[in-house]
Amino acid sequence: MYCNFLSYKICLLLGFLFPTLLHYFLAPLPCRAYRYLMSSSNMGLRFMSYPQKNLLTVFSSLSPVTAFASIKTLKGAFSCSYCVRCQFNLDDFSSKKRHLERVYTTNSNGKFSNKQFISVDPQLYEYILSNVREPEILGQLREETASMRGSKMQVSPDQAQLLAMLVQILGAKRCIEVGVYTGYSSLAVALVLPESGRLVACERDLEYLEVAKRYYELAGVSHKVDVRHGLAAYTLKSLIANGEASSYDFAFIDAEKRMNEEYFELLLQLVRVGGLIVIDNVLWYGKVADPMVDDKKTDSIRRLNKKILEDDRVGISMVPIGDGMTICQKR
Repeated sequence: MYCNFLSYKICLLLGFLFPTLLHYFLAPLPCRAYRYLMSSSNMGLRFMSYPQKNLLTVFSSLSPVTAFASIKTLKGAFSCSYCVRCQFNLDDFSSKKRHLERVYTTNSNGKFSNKQFISVDPQLYEYILSNVREPEILGQLREETASMRGSKMQVSPDQAQLLAMLVQILGAKRCIEVGVYTGYSSLAVALVLPESGRLVACERDLEYLEVAKRYYELAGVSHKVDVRHGLAAYTLKSLIANGEASSYDFAFIDAEKRMNEEYFELLLQLVRVGGLIVIDNVLWYGKVADPMVDDKKTDSIRRLNKKILEDDRVGISMVPIGDGMTICQKR
């Protein structure tokens, strides 16, 4: 009986060690910590929550540094005893300190070399905002909007500053905004337009539009803003029908995402050659890069991003500011 019991213990020990050792020594992926966590035996994974397991499944295509940086941000929800032996000599895998949150490398597919990028955390973003020249009237509008329904729809101060600068660089006089909300971005643009400038501001929600109009008055720019209440597509089509094609310098889209493709096509007719069309929310809280997200809004943004990438009618630059903006210049 004792021999049987001893054999049973030995079998248990080998059953525990063999898959782990095999995985550790033979794993082809560069980061053995990752391979251990993804072991088919579920050792390590059994202590993790379901969302964390889902998150780890996308790591197989990442470079070791990227994979570790991503795992590191899980705030020490799990640990790996093998990190001290992998090529990075990482001896504190379970630490809650997010050392690699800011700097990481791209996928090691040779396409982007080893270029490093900055991931903006709250502390760094606070520093960015401290370097934004926000007019007092815009600050007042931003603070009022913060307490309103849908306040996350408002562009950030650094985005508004970029939009205003683009308008100034262009020397724009005629602009269009599709999706005004409470008017933060349109006010930023109107403030830098010349006295003879005109901004067509399209918004379907009258409650939000009334707030915007009040601030246009307070800022003394209401004479520059042509407010259009109703469906933006109808307004844009009416402008084209009135013979205003190719007469606008600048356009900004920040409205219903599933309508963006139609807005883009209509604005291409209205904006002159050399003019700009800027589209907001092209990164959509990072959902566009997550293959596990397939809701209609996210899919529509992905389609538009792909369409614009392949569209030789415009030059483009996707900028990771705010929720992501794509700047398109009509050729």
